[in-house]
Amino acid sequence: MPAGSSFHSMWRELLPIGRHPDSRGYRRFAWTGADAECRAWFKEQAEARGLAYEVDRNGNQWAWLGDPGAGDAVVTGSHLDSVPDGGAFDGPLGVVSSFAALDELRGRGVEFSKPLAIVNFGDEEGARFGLACVGSRLTAGQLTVEKAHKLTDGDGISLPRAMEAAGYDPDAIGADPDRLGRIGAFVELHVEQGRALALSDSGSAAGSGDRIGIASAIWPHGRWRFDFRGEANHAGTTRLVDRRDPMLSYAETVLAARREAELAGAVATFGKITVEPNGVNAIPSLVRGWLDSRAEDQERLDAVVGGIENAAREYAAAHGIELDVVRESFTPVVEFDHALRDELARILGKDTDITVPVLGTGAGHDAGILSGSIPTAMLFVRNPTGVSHSPAEFAAEDDCVAGVLALADVLEGLACR
Repeated sequence: MPAGSSFHSMWRELLPIGRHPDSRGYRRFAWTGADAECRAWFKEQAEARGLAYEVDRNGNQWAWLGDPGAGDAVVTGSHLDSVPDGGAFDGPLGVVSSFAALDELRGRGVEFSKPLAIVNFGDEEGARFGLACVGSRLTAGQLTVEKAHKLTDGDGISLPRAMEAAGYDPDAIGADPDRLGRIGAFVELHVEQGRALALSDSGSAAGSGDRIGIASAIWPHGRWRFDFRGEANHAGTTRLVDRRDPMLSYAETVLAARREAELAGAVATFGKITVEPNGVNAIPSLVRGWLDSRAEDQERLDAVVGGIENAAREYAAAHGIELDVVRESFTPVVEFDHALRDELARILGKDTDITVPVLGTGAGHDAGILSGSIPTAMLFVRNPTGVSHSPAEFAAEDDCVAGVLALADVLEGLACR
């Protein structure tokens, strides 16, 4: 089946799963019904192609062509879960493109000299349990079993309990060095989450105008929880001067985050908040906000987060508020394997005049987590709006097919030589 037909057929099947009727965004959270449907879809695609299907100890799905134990395998794939009301492309584009790329290579009649695998990493977005890339972190030993078992969702359901309810064994999770030791290279295709490749509405290049890009590095990034504790009281009878309102300190901290990020040329976002007692006519006793911050280098990131925390403590002290700041996750700068990155550029430029731009990114990925254990690389497909983690996320059909063909060329160059 031609790459385009194969891609579009799979895309149509996957598109309705987990889509919310009101927001039109996706709610494919780890170990839920929508996640189970996505997993069933992956298994069906693997078996339809005669691939050996398996689920590893951490719930990641694998589809193998060739002997997994032979070593030096070439692996591609991404994830199928989403952020709350996320877009269709973040994650699924990479998985669908991986199966379509295999179809393209079989259509070319290539012979593989190395094992090839397609993977769906579980809980990449961290939407349910608050930690990104759980499946790949566990596999790489960057998340301990003890810490994983303590993860809970907004309803107080623990990760082990959620896994059990979905039919998986939470006592089996943990580092998987033997599996990683079989992999010679991992290449993840992803929709671009920005406008480095985009064209403007007039057709002029807002970015490079290229359909495909290669990742150079992932910015250091992390998540910090800010707990502002004050005093609950009546919104109608408590004088302003008598209030210990944590919402004021939180609001001032949100503005401080924007200022600090602008000064450093970085990004900082308070995108999630919980309030207790969360009543319209009640002054809050607790405002808990989560900060996501990312910067081009560690020094800038430290400056941004340090500046935000200092400002928050000043505001809290001024309003009689107690403040706790907890770093919940952190990923240092990831430089993708230079030799593999250069090989991708060579393969994609072979026998053509194409120069594929090399881009940095502020978004985290499973490829970044695995980069400390195995050689990894990433391909980006142009996103005309630059919007991501939103229903407005988009990639044109022609660009998606171009991504499939680029991935097929890369896999042929790595696994068929």
